[in-house]
Amino acid sequence: MKQTLAIIRKELNHYFGSPMALIFVGVFLAANLFVVFWIDAFWSRGVADMRPMFRWMPILLIFLIAALTMRQWSEEEQTGTLEILLTLPTRLVQLVLGKFLGVMALVLVALALTLFLPITVALLGNLDWGPVWGGYLAAVLLAAVYAAIGLFISSRTDNQIVSLILTVLVIGLLYLIGTSGVTDFVGGTWAEILRAIGLGSRFESIERGVIDLRDLVYYLSLAGLFLLLNVVSLDVKRWSRTGNTAVYRRGITLTALLLGANLILVNGWLYPLTGARVDLTENNEYSLSPATRDLLSNLQEPLLIRGYFSEKTHPLLAPLVPNIRDMLAEYKIASNGKVVVEIIDPLQDAEKEKEANQTYGIQPTPLQAADRYGASVVNAYFDILIRYGDQNEVLGFQDLIEVQAYRSGDVDVRLRNLEYDLTRAIKKTVYGFQSIDAVLAAMAEPAKLTLFVTPDGLPDWLAETPTTIQKVAEDIATNSGGKFSYEMVNPDDPNSPVTRDSLVGMGLQPFPVSLFSDQSYYLHMLLQIGEEQQLLFPSGDLSEADIRTTIESALKRSSPGFLKTVGLWTPPDIPQPDPFGGQQPSFKQYQMIAEQLRQEYTVRPVDLSTGQVPAGIDVLLVIAPQNMTDKERYAIDQYLMQGGAVVVAAGNYYFNPDPFSGSLGVAPVEDGLRDMLASYGINVGQALVMDMQNEPFPIQIQRDLGGVPVVEIQALDYPFFVDVRPTGMDQKSPILASLPAVTMNWASPVTIDETKNAEREVTVLLQSSPNAWLRTTTEVNPNLELPDLGFAPEGELKSYPLAVSVQGEFESYFKDKPSPLEATEAEQKAETGEATQETPAALGTLESSPDNARLVIIGSAEFLNDIILRLSDNLSRGRYVNSLQFAQNTIDWSVEDLDLLTIRSRGTSARLLNPLTESQQTFWEIVNYVVALLALIGLGVLWWVRRRNEQPIELMSPEELSQQTQTQPVRA
Repeated sequence: MKQTLAIIRKELNHYFGSPMALIFVGVFLAANLFVVFWIDAFWSRGVADMRPMFRWMPILLIFLIAALTMRQWSEEEQTGTLEILLTLPTRLVQLVLGKFLGVMALVLVALALTLFLPITVALLGNLDWGPVWGGYLAAVLLAAVYAAIGLFISSRTDNQIVSLILTVLVIGLLYLIGTSGVTDFVGGTWAEILRAIGLGSRFESIERGVIDLRDLVYYLSLAGLFLLLNVVSLDVKRWSRTGNTAVYRRGITLTALLLGANLILVNGWLYPLTGARVDLTENNEYSLSPATRDLLSNLQEPLLIRGYFSEKTHPLLAPLVPNIRDMLAEYKIASNGKVVVEIIDPLQDAEKEKEANQTYGIQPTPLQAADRYGASVVNAYFDILIRYGDQNEVLGFQDLIEVQAYRSGDVDVRLRNLEYDLTRAIKKTVYGFQSIDAVLAAMAEPAKLTLFVTPDGLPDWLAETPTTIQKVAEDIATNSGGKFSYEMVNPDDPNSPVTRDSLVGMGLQPFPVSLFSDQSYYLHMLLQIGEEQQLLFPSGDLSEADIRTTIESALKRSSPGFLKTVGLWTPPDIPQPDPFGGQQPSFKQYQMIAEQLRQEYTVRPVDLSTGQVPAGIDVLLVIAPQNMTDKERYAIDQYLMQGGAVVVAAGNYYFNPDPFSGSLGVAPVEDGLRDMLASYGINVGQALVMDMQNEPFPIQIQRDLGGVPVVEIQALDYPFFVDVRPTGMDQKSPILASLPAVTMNWASPVTIDETKNAEREVTVLLQSSPNAWLRTTTEVNPNLELPDLGFAPEGELKSYPLAVSVQGEFESYFKDKPSPLEATEAEQKAETGEATQETPAALGTLESSPDNARLVIIGSAEFLNDIILRLSDNLSRGRYVNSLQFAQNTIDWSVEDLDLLTIRSRGTSARLLNPLTESQQTFWEIVNYVVALLALIGLGVLWWVRRRNEQPIELMSPEELSQQTQTQPVRA
């Protein structure tokens, strides 16, 4: 050990006693800063992670470590000092380890000096340190392999330049064989083998924050193999070529070969092993959650998970398949044999492809791949089927992946949240495991499906759809025992009792043939069961499988015991007059949130005019309450008093643009829930919150070009669209754990009465930034003559609460007040002389709730409006999903169904940086440059001090050395 430490000290003295350490660390820090801030555009990404630095780390280390190792043995052999080292009373293993650890010590110093980058990110955002430590560990392991290879090559030549070139070529080859360019070229099984051998693919696995035993063994065994070859290479230099050493030479060579073969066999044996790993991520994003394990352990029937993956696929999707296989293997292990996993390529199995297309509606996806030689389209499968009994769910590649683009033009494709997507689909199929015949037989009233269609007005691509719908509906009706019927109605038929006007009166608006066409058509399926009606919209490519799934899912949602039920109340969707005297769709549209919730719940529109919430409602969602009667307020109040859960989007202003001028406008809510909520101790202010931190909005701008007025659409900062970032969220609440941002549109401040809520559990979910103010007028159009935001800040700038959750005991708003139902009963008795049948009012008003009642109040009435969400999607693709996800999270919390909420919060959603101005970004960038410069100055000072303290050594010429040897007596 002393000899090894002596060699390490010798190497470090050489590094730090010369400019080599300064040059190495300086180039390394400069390259990392350039990559992070310029190549990957750190500020433009706005994500609080260290992917940019670690993404380029393997390539940077190739050249830098090759430069470090090129002189280790080549210089010793060139200067003649190698013979001295080989004759020292030191084992070769100690010499090799000393050289190796000396190189690694300098690499560790260089990596340690990059810590100021993740520290900066942690100060500016919610950084997950798990992937950071994983990235550093991966860098150390990769550097160890690079150093071992470089030392071995340096021992085989006395030319440092040759050593440098050969080291770069060998390491570069081992890195490249696992990249997508090579694996996509070879394809199939060879692609999997090359990914397992490649250095880069293993690096990515650890860099994401998962320490896998297979990766550790791979790197350590590869480093050990080349260190062993280094020892053998040095030992060869001491061998004589006589017959006396033949046995020794054969023994050493055979030992090295056997050890190398054993290392290969160990890696091959460990490759299928998927469970030996540690997840370093903050939320254990890559490990199965207890909720998933509990769901799998309670399966009563076999569950099939089948992956449809084409061997010839897009090069960015191919590396994701092994990760999916590993995750599916985890599901299989956790299920105790109940989960059957199959991975197939439909393009190589005609029967499986036919079954996928016709039974499950799975079609190949055309994927465009481009390179320097041109572009090509690949029709490939990247789908997962989950089947349980008669239920199935399909996850396509758009459901599984997320794409991030870089300024350089590169894109990063990774799995979105595989566990959440799989568990959600499994839960849905398990809960829906019942045959459609059994569902129909259990229905108290028959179901009727009516197709309103205008055949002559359908686009060509929809011409065959009515026939397909009729075929599926008649097939269901044949086996329904009279519980299901089907009818087709053409509103354009002069003899039809149903006209277009009557359908519009029912709220069924026709679809335009094209964006600017004045022609429209009907293709609406209306399912009616008793007095309940559902408008059905088939998804996918309108194949027979898609239509059958749509109809059967709607029937099952209408049956009891399928999924938990969300009661949805929205304002009446009444068409508005247009400038031409006709009618246009209203501005009160909330279909997107309903469709979002239907992925996990049964959603039922509720009528509260009866004074009570219908039976079977698990949570009540009230969006934009307005023009409500006392009976409707009474229904909500008494539902809460029964221990129910209520979520209210209760802003005091609603979207009301001028249909003639097209200008923006909002109007105050009348007859809403403001007074009732205030009685609970939650005050929704009669004001609009405006924030300098906001989401842009498309505004019409008129410009004068040479006397010609031109109207164009520009995205301007709009303070009424408050952009709530993680700093304005309660990160301890599971409702917000996975959300990067939420936009509150035309929101009102929500304040808490501390006295009334003293014994309740109150959480402020969302709040504006400190640079927010209030406006009490309804003028929401920007004044373009004002700078920046188009609005002048008014009054005090501070943070305002925008959403709260409350759990505990509530006192009824109607306590000590006449019940609206009792008044209705008295009026009816006065008119008819007879009392009504028993009603909840006859049983008395509940004056307080149990302590498990839950209430969520959101200060925006329009953040779930379809029109606003579409506008947001036009400017910031996918941003609107955060609003829908926030609403769904509140529902999950309200019904105490925290399983999926917990899994969703463990997802890999991007952690965003705090909003910074350009000057602040420049400041932090300069801080990093200064820290790097100070580190280099420190190394330079260390070198100067060591250089100054060194004693000069006078070298003698060979003639002087020979003369001195001859004149001095030789001592015995």
